[in-house]
Amino acid sequence: MMQVCRGGLLVALLGGAVAPALADYVTVISFGGANQKAQREAFYAPFKQATGDKVVHGAYNGDLVKLRAKLEMSHVSWDVVEVESPELKRGCEEGLFERLDPALAGNPVDFVPGALQPCGVGVFVWSMALAYDPQRVAKAPSGWSDFWDVRRLPGKRGLRQGARYNLEFALMADGVAAQDVYQVLGSDEGVARAFRKLDELKPHIHWWKAGAEPIRALAEGSVVMSAAYNGRVSAARTGQSINLVWTGSIYDFDYWALPKGVRKGELARRFVAFASQPEQQKAFAERIAYGPTNRRALQLLSPQVAAELPTAEQNIAGALAMDAAFWSRHGPALEQRFAAWLKDA
Repeated sequence: MMQVCRGGLLVALLGGAVAPALADYVTVISFGGANQKAQREAFYAPFKQATGDKVVHGAYNGDLVKLRAKLEMSHVSWDVVEVESPELKRGCEEGLFERLDPALAGNPVDFVPGALQPCGVGVFVWSMALAYDPQRVAKAPSGWSDFWDVRRLPGKRGLRQGARYNLEFALMADGVAAQDVYQVLGSDEGVARAFRKLDELKPHIHWWKAGAEPIRALAEGSVVMSAAYNGRVSAARTGQSINLVWTGSIYDFDYWALPKGVRKGELARRFVAFASQPEQQKAFAERIAYGPTNRRALQLLSPQVAAELPTAEQNIAGALAMDAAFWSRHGPALEQRFAAWLKDA
């Protein structure tokens, strides 16, 4: 039976969803691929079974441009949107998202610190890590300095197109300790240092945008190493040989957010509350190696599954926490500079 949370909000939301007068649907937009497949099995189908309300789902690449356009036209057909933390913070400040009660998902003390934000509820914890094909490298890389060493470990490298992640990786490759990255990157000299390091690797980079691309590139052999989402790598391991290096990985949250003026606000909140429960979070982590935001779910997972998650003690030890405030503040300028750098031959 569902526990009563502060103010009874969770019980009110989920209790009211048990027997709706008429079946309805909620539109949920998330990132595609293995992530969306896991969400269908852990969140969407069980939500319909539990409430009678269907989840109509779609995918996008995380860009807020389309959402802004919908809001400007007063045509918001999305009820729940999955967003990364810098976009959540920036969108919340711009008024793109609804404010959410922190008790929406349950008792706040049950959640990983940072999972509950003014405009978002954490879906999972993920990492962007160094992935490589052990059959195509002479020696296993141990971090980003090896990723940059094309002389000793030749072959193309894959990086997600954009400034975010890559400036951090470049500084770590240049010898900056993970805990000092954002301090260094906060100065003009640090930014210049990161771009100089990217200059070294530029001729050897295969740029990707969608999360499935680095997995496909590693399988095809068009790259020997790539930055990749850890969950994508885990999902692909049954069919191909890919290893992960957790040292120097960047971990962060993906969040559920509700667009401002959402038409089905009550149903959207019911969905978010449902997807945040321990059983659903456990089901999701068992299908893709992303860490639960509800810590009660960790108690339900096997040690084998827990060990593959970004939240495992041995995996997070040498990792860097994404600084969403930094990217919300400096992101637009750095992305503009990166775009100009990319065009410069």
